[in-house]
Amino acid sequence: MKSYSNDGTRSSLNMDGEANKAVRGYGENRRTGTCGLALRLLALALTLAAAVVLGVDKQTKTVPVQVSPALPALNVPVTAKWHYLSAFVYFVVANAIACGYSALSLLLLLAHKAGKSRTLASAVAILDIIMVALLFSGCGAATAVGVIGREGNSHVQWGKVCNVFDKFCDRVAVAIGLSLFGSLAFVLMGGLAVMA
Repeated sequence: MKSYSNDGTRSSLNMDGEANKAVRGYGENRRTGTCGLALRLLALALTLAAAVVLGVDKQTKTVPVQVSPALPALNVPVTAKWHYLSAFVYFVVANAIACGYSALSLLLLLAHKAGKSRTLASAVAILDIIMVALLFSGCGAATAVGVIGREGNSHVQWGKVCNVFDKFCDRVAVAIGLSLFGSLAFVLMGGLAVMA
């Protein structure tokens, strides 16, 4: 037998007639629900900011190119753009997906008051964990390329480029940091769903 108490939590009577309060569903507890919605808004803002920061990242520099030792160096304008590297494309797409999912789930949770829909709450909790995996993989890919850009790799004769495209690399680092904080917000949302 289920009933609702004055504080809004669902309780059920056990065999002895005592009330067992059980907080079930995502956001049924008012404090947990408010914290979950705030985290979802934070995740939306951080993943949107990460996608935009890297999505508009571009820097053009004039670089001297030595064609032959006997000839003088030619000054060539070279542009670094995020879509030249597939790891950065994956990072931007992963953050855009997480941002879109966060907005959609926020609307669904507000519209359906997820405490009443156990199925929706479970689906959102599972998708939150999937977003964590997606964002961490995007951050890992972008970080790996960023480290190669900053340090180079002497084993395969890849020179470092962040000494030339310093602003581009700095913006990549900012985008990765924003995305990591966004993925941590999704981790905390998953933790709230487990505790609820």
